[in-house]
Amino acid sequence: MLQGWHIGVVIPARNEEEHVASVIEGLPSFVDIAVVVDDGSDDTTAAQAKNANAPCELAVLDGDGKGVGSAIDMGHQHLLSTFNSMFISVVMAGDGQMNPNDMASLLEPIFNNQADHVKGSRLQHPEGFNRMPTYRQRASKVLAFFTTLAAGQPISDPQCGYTATSSEVLRNWNWQRSWSGYGYPNFWLVNLATQGYRIAERPVQSIYRNERSGIKPIRFFLSVGWMMAVEHHRRNLAWLKPKRLTPHTLFAFFAYFLGWSALLPFLSNDLEQELFARGVPAIVMGLFFWTMAHLFDRAATRVHKELRRSAPP
Repeated sequence: MLQGWHIGVVIPARNEEEHVASVIEGLPSFVDIAVVVDDGSDDTTAAQAKNANAPCELAVLDGDGKGVGSAIDMGHQHLLSTFNSMFISVVMAGDGQMNPNDMASLLEPIFNNQADHVKGSRLQHPEGFNRMPTYRQRASKVLAFFTTLAAGQPISDPQCGYTATSSEVLRNWNWQRSWSGYGYPNFWLVNLATQGYRIAERPVQSIYRNERSGIKPIRFFLSVGWMMAVEHHRRNLAWLKPKRLTPHTLFAFFAYFLGWSALLPFLSNDLEQELFARGVPAIVMGLFFWTMAHLFDRAATRVHKELRRSAPP
């Protein structure tokens, strides 16, 4: 326990027999319970976890092998059934790439009532981004751009799985909708924004060795990109409901429509046709209006955070 909060750590692990024990044994002393979820390993990951010299209570669960997102969900829900009072669920990978010394800084914004969900950012750490393999640097920048658009707020390192989430979020989460695979952090970020939860980022170190990623890049970008596009539109459509509607969302939709109308001649209005006749390319007009739509969307996201915090319990 720390500052009146119970601390639980969820450790998803698949074929991590070489690292999972050291991850458990390196947890800070303030951790109350570690929940290791064996995500369909075909090695001795579960046995290594059970035999680790844990500094706290330890639970090792048999996951369903559906993916890291499903394993994390199982760990979160185990903590929900364990604690009756306030707690924070921290997610650490079982591969030893996350520094346990960074955990306290992830918890701080929740302790100070500044955030409901805190993400680690390797890009904000002085030794994080430069140590990242080049192909991961490029992929992270692309995913950060699209996640920022989908979530309506700046996200520097969406794929970092080192997170801390308050029990308030977990108790109100819709566990019937989730994302089982590697796009889990992106799914959570967009849906946290939809519900008006506050997201913060803190620098974290990442330790890279010679592991090979199990992600298939083309399949990953197609599936996660489509998921973020769908969730982005779900978020904005949800905010069109009368009880959640704000002027910012209306302006965002209007600008978004103007962006499409600039590219589709049969939708173009007189102003756009005049600008096009004066030599302004349609793509420039479209990008201008979409940029305005995103800025209005960011403003709407801030308003929804304020509305959630001011709502009666």
